[in-house]
Amino acid sequence: MVARVPLLLLSLDNTLIDRDGAFRAWGQDFLERVGAPEYDLDWLLSVDADGMTPAWDLADAIQTRYRLHVSSLDLVEIVREGLLERLRLDPLVACALGIAEDAGWVPVVVTNGETRLQEEKLRRTGLDRYLAAWVISEEAGCSKPNPRIFGIAAERARVRLRGAWLIGDVPEADIAGADAIGVPSIWLHRGRDWPESRFAPTRTVDTAIEALAVLMGAT
Repeated sequence: MVARVPLLLLSLDNTLIDRDGAFRAWGQDFLERVGAPEYDLDWLLSVDADGMTPAWDLADAIQTRYRLHVSSLDLVEIVREGLLERLRLDPLVACALGIAEDAGWVPVVVTNGETRLQEEKLRRTGLDRYLAAWVISEEAGCSKPNPRIFGIAAERARVRLRGAWLIGDVPEADIAGADAIGVPSIWLHRGRDWPESRFAPTRTVDTAIEALAVLMGAT
């Protein structure tokens, strides 16, 4: 039987964990090791495109620019491991998730990406302990904003989509997904202006902690 409790759909990267900060820290260390100028960090961040560039394409771009004597396969693993080593779960985010769960919400991460990498992020940061379930696009066979991936999240948590809220930072994946399934959303702006005219978030805040506080106030 499907429970009548509210579902909380959560993005992962740059919502619950600071993927951008971890990649930036890795990039600074990497550039220092290869003897590249500090201003190359802007190039590296641009090529990474906030994590949207496929891992192999990113590795090829880095290898070409710095003429590294390492295979693309090894470089992909170097970047991934460097990122994972620097990811941290903010204790305040963990606390806020615990409060939301105590208030009756069922937190489920819905994330686009590779299964192995995304699950490693959840486990290494300890975030998996604060979630009822998670859905990763590679293993689900569909990605945000496809409504099907949110349906899978509800099925795994045994909770209805009706009454859910969504918190995320990517307009085209997260907020468009919330719009597609007809649930309210909270957008983490991260210093950006809202770029879309076709749909809009219900609320806009800066951090996941603020978003969860808004959620508690809304209920």
